[in-house]
Amino acid sequence: MFDLQGKTALVTGAGSGIGAAIARLFARRGAAVAAAALDAAAAQRMASKIMESGRTAAAYQCDVSKPDSVDALFRAVAAASPRLDILVNNAGIAHVGTIEQTTPEDLDRIYRVNVFGVYLCARAAVPVMLRQGKGVILNMASVAALVGLPDRFAYSMSKGAVLTMTRAIAVDYMKRGIRCNCICPARIHTPFVDGYLAANYPGREAEMMKTLSEYQPIGRMGQPDEVATLALYLCSDESAFVTGQAYPLDGGVTAV
Repeated sequence: MFDLQGKTALVTGAGSGIGAAIARLFARRGAAVAAAALDAAAAQRMASKIMESGRTAAAYQCDVSKPDSVDALFRAVAAASPRLDILVNNAGIAHVGTIEQTTPEDLDRIYRVNVFGVYLCARAAVPVMLRQGKGVILNMASVAALVGLPDRFAYSMSKGAVLTMTRAIAVDYMKRGIRCNCICPARIHTPFVDGYLAANYPGREAEMMKTLSEYQPIGRMGQPDEVATLALYLCSDESAFVTGQAYPLDGGVTAV
């Protein structure tokens, strides 16, 4: 089950965290992985680790907020493989603040990466998948798209847009072989979290880690590999009957 042999999977934001976990797992399941990241060195490190394990991967630098960069990415992937079976729109950035604390520049920055970037990549992938007659797009939304989170105005806006884009794509293309779903994680323990705590709560990292962990009723943050496992299901043929869905992976946040 969950065999991706012979498939090509493009994962954005693959340099670390959730994207890296997805890239590694998909490669272990047989996919040829195109690992894209804003940081070219991070993408190359990830691709190199995959290749060291005897799997197939290639690294690409891409700023998903820029049309020219996305076009260049998809041209490069197409030159390496005639197929694009899976697109994982994982690249994204965060922002902390209420609407009063969110400047127009903040909102535009979040929109350009988290919303416009998903649009650009999906828009580039759809024609390829239509020519093939099938394909899967998986977007990374957030529990912030499902419930209200304090001090996450811009981030919540962007992830709500990702959820509705997911459903729109699913409805438009479900009869033409393309499935589209999204994952809505609660807090996942990634290097971003560690960096955020170090920058904003120096000397109080352990205390704040406990606070952030306890937000999830299950009592901890999720792990990138747990997100990757759900991503594998949603991008495999075992989920062929699933499209247009938003999957909470939230440690019980939406259950209480």
